[in-house]
Amino acid sequence: MTAAFLGTAALLVGSASAHTIFQQVYVDGQDQGWLTGVRVVENNGPIFNASANDIICNGVQYAFHQPPPKDVIDVPAGAELTAEWHLTLNKTANAADPTDPCDHSHKGPMITYLAKIPDATQADVTGLQWFKIDEDGLKVDDQSWGLDRMVANKGNVTFKIPECIEDGQYLLRHELIALHTAQKPGGAQFFLECAQLNIKGGSASKTPETVSFPGAYKEDDPGLVVDIYQPLDSYTPPGPAVFTCS
Repeated sequence: MTAAFLGTAALLVGSASAHTIFQQVYVDGQDQGWLTGVRVVENNGPIFNASANDIICNGVQYAFHQPPPKDVIDVPAGAELTAEWHLTLNKTANAADPTDPCDHSHKGPMITYLAKIPDATQADVTGLQWFKIDEDGLKVDDQSWGLDRMVANKGNVTFKIPECIEDGQYLLRHELIALHTAQKPGGAQFFLECAQLNIKGGSASKTPETVSFPGAYKEDDPGLVVDIYQPLDSYTPPGPAVFTCS
């Protein structure tokens, strides 16, 4: 075996349990509280099946933390939101654990969606229409990924809520797609949770085009079948284009 192959194999084995959970929200820098308004799961494991209902908000294969959140986070349209990730359900980062917030090997894009919903606390999340508001994929110049920037920012990912959408209650679906085992279809690993938002002050001047989950991703999508151990000239995350107000 080659040294490169052995190194890659060791990396995959060593990082098999180094996973992550999105568990805290900040609105324009203001901490909303640990687990407040976020539907977190107890287990930090990945979802592999892009066609399963788990791909909506998690919580099928891995049980939700109980009791489920009743809080709905008020967010001004146009605000900056920050999502915070950690290896397990921890109020604070574990500086002694190099895999917190996530192991560096789990490289891939960070992607964020919104979906309008009658009641952000309702249990049923099937049939919602989602639009992508942010993605951070590959920077070709240094081959760094959204995951690398999340880890460098101590588990924090910041993005903007569009100011042109209509007011109302929404679910925010925030995910890491880890590509370290994605050389073949079905190897991508999805880590995701949903947060419960009440967006206020939107102009409703533009209507997003939407997609469904399951359905937005297919296991053989080019953005889900990637050999990250080879230099890449380009990379496009799966799903629709990012919605903008311009």
